[in-house]
Amino acid sequence: MSGRRPRLRGRVRRLPAWTATLYWKAAVFITAMCCLLAVMVGVLVHVLVDRQTQDRARGAALAELDRTVAAYVAGQPLGRNAAVDPPDLPAPLREMAVQRQERGTQLADHRGRPAMWAVTPVTGGKALAVHLDYSEQAAALRGLDRAITGSAGAAVVVTLVAGLVSVSRITRRLHHTAQVARRISTGDLDARVNDPRAECPGRAQDEAAAVAAALDAMAASLQARLHSEQRFTADVAHELRTPLAGLHAAAGLLPPGRPTDMVRDRVGALVRLTEDLLEISRLDAQVERADLDVHRLGLLAERAVRATGTATEVRVVRDARVETDRRRLERVLGNLVANAHKHGRPPVVVTVDGRLITVRDHGDGYPAYLLQQGPQRFRSQSGGAEGGSRTGHGLGLTIATGQAHVLGATIRFTNAPDGGAVTELRLPPGAGTGGQGADAAVACDRREGLEGLKEREELEELEGRSLRP
Repeated sequence: MSGRRPRLRGRVRRLPAWTATLYWKAAVFITAMCCLLAVMVGVLVHVLVDRQTQDRARGAALAELDRTVAAYVAGQPLGRNAAVDPPDLPAPLREMAVQRQERGTQLADHRGRPAMWAVTPVTGGKALAVHLDYSEQAAALRGLDRAITGSAGAAVVVTLVAGLVSVSRITRRLHHTAQVARRISTGDLDARVNDPRAECPGRAQDEAAAVAAALDAMAASLQARLHSEQRFTADVAHELRTPLAGLHAAAGLLPPGRPTDMVRDRVGALVRLTEDLLEISRLDAQVERADLDVHRLGLLAERAVRATGTATEVRVVRDARVETDRRRLERVLGNLVANAHKHGRPPVVVTVDGRLITVRDHGDGYPAYLLQQGPQRFRSQSGGAEGGSRTGHGLGLTIATGQAHVLGATIRFTNAPDGGAVTELRLPPGAGTGGQGADAAVACDRREGLEGLKEREELEELEGRSLRP
């Protein structure tokens, strides 16, 4: 026989997502416990009442049997409920009286109705039996069972409603705490739960209040640390500007040569790093505000790509007028194009399709950590797992993401199926896309008309290819 395990056929059925909630689990638990308790109490009451009822019926049957035996011995006529060897006498009672010569009782049927039998042996190997009707007691017991079932059902419903009301209050507080935690994770460090139970030290606190208090304390501590780090970064970058400016001026006085070029290159890298740190500190402080104006997105993208000085193809599938900050958008596109050339491979293509701008290279694509967590500071955005180029300080995509947030735009990082990194920048719908912004768009076209034509001619001459109008 083969040692392989047989494969399970069919799909494993999974419960809906809502069944995993605390509210649903509490409802099932309360219902199950109430039903279990109702069954236990109902069975206990039924057994006790049934036993007491049968004991009273047996006592009455034995008393009737004693009177019947006295009449039988005296030769008097027996009652209508008494007889010697009646045909419907239960076999166990007959055996008890005839063979073991003992008296006894048993609950059985008589002509299709419940009856309590009592039997005693008499001379001649016969059994003298009496029976008492048990219909009323059986009906009373069935009525008791119905009453127990109805009251147990009502008790389950009342208990379930009361329990769910209590649980819902806790779950609402936990949901609010989770929402605040998600807001904090997205960067809203001012979000707080502010649970009233946690704000009163003298008031008894439950677990939900303890969690809320811990989350608020964590958010406050995190906010304080981040602000401290932001201030430190901004202060360091600001303090470095003066000596770097002097170092840059001094490097310009060095005699020409390879060592001088190396010094100037490193000084330039330090200057760019300092400027990037200052820009990030302003973005973190959320003090940046967009200077909005209406622009043609295709022309703006061409201008931003030309400013990078790279061989990048610009494709305008569908142009659009958008209300945005030209300087910030050019900064975002410049960083994306520079990142594509630095860590990817040509050709690098920038596509404008309405309010969507796509930057794609044909390298190894974005690493897994960036697709999952987004850009991280001071970590190279190179393709592959850990290989690839390690140049740069890893702030380009971070700045692009921050500036896009100021513009109200969204950035999405993906990898193409056939290889290469793909970055999608989607601008928000603004007044310049139509409606009331039409007049402003026309004015913008008039201002940029001649300048745009001139820039297009320069682009065509520099890149050696035509761009779509």
